[in-house]
Amino acid sequence: MSGRFWEDVPLAKLDRAQWEALCDGCGKCCLHKLEDEDSGALAATNVACRLLDTHTARCTDYRNRRAFVPDCVRLTARSADRIQWLPGTCAYKLRANGEQLPDWHYLVCGDREAVHRAGESTRGWTVSEDRVGNLEHHLIDRDL
Repeated sequence: MSGRFWEDVPLAKLDRAQWEALCDGCGKCCLHKLEDEDSGALAATNVACRLLDTHTARCTDYRNRRAFVPDCVRLTARSADRIQWLPGTCAYKLRANGEQLPDWHYLVCGDREAVHRAGESTRGWTVSEDRVGNLEHHLIDRDL
């Protein structure tokens, strides 16, 4: 990959490697959210998909994730700005809305650990869905 493709190349024109490189590895898209039946508002939980390694904030089987988690959404350039539950810091969502990546994004700063040091990842404060009961007991007061 060359240049600052994340700024120069339109989202829909990114090649597969560039597309995958946009992910900052925060893991926030892998958290369960609850939707209020009346208002449609989403509430975040600290409960992660069973495939998310809560220590690294990375999917343990990214390539085959849909075989194990059928509702794992296939994000596309056309859907990135419409998926309500994507975190506000998501590079796909930011790019789809014409916004810049944050300073802590590894493509900007060159450091894959920066997302964790900035407190923008799920590392260290999430639990696997395999270890919890009622999701309502795991609501968090945290912007994603």
